[in-house]
Amino acid sequence: MEEIKYIIVVQCHIVKERCSGYLCEYAFNERKGKFKNYSKDVKIRFLPLTCGGCCGRAVHRKINNFLRMSKKKEGLKKEDVVVHFSSCISFDSFHGGPCPHKEYLEVLVKDKLKLKIVHGTTINEITEKRREQGIYQKID
Repeated sequence: MEEIKYIIVVQCHIVKERCSGYLCEYAFNERKGKFKNYSKDVKIRFLPLTCGGCCGRAVHRKINNFLRMSKKKEGLKKEDVVVHFSSCISFDSFHGGPCPHKEYLEVLVKDKLKLKIVHGTTINEITEKRREQGIYQKID
């Protein structure tokens, strides 16, 4: 993961109506949860985006715009970028079930834009306990 210069976090548009995204950003800065494999010694930038709302099609336009602009301004390559689908998109939690359009989002980002994907951002202890109790689906 040392070559990564930019992490784009795609968050659920509906969840973002009430969620500040603080826990995703906190997990990134502390290198916890799904960010634990990134070194704190390497400068990595963080860009949160929403999917744009169901069905998530805006993700392609937003990330494609980012790729064009960052290549022009900074010489960034696709290999320098990884996309995290936030935990509210990827997993069952108190926000609701995983995004019903998750596979479509994967096609847009992985297949069409040719970017690496990681599922998840922050891992909440209470939510993990509820997964162990069978209240929420376990993470693959």
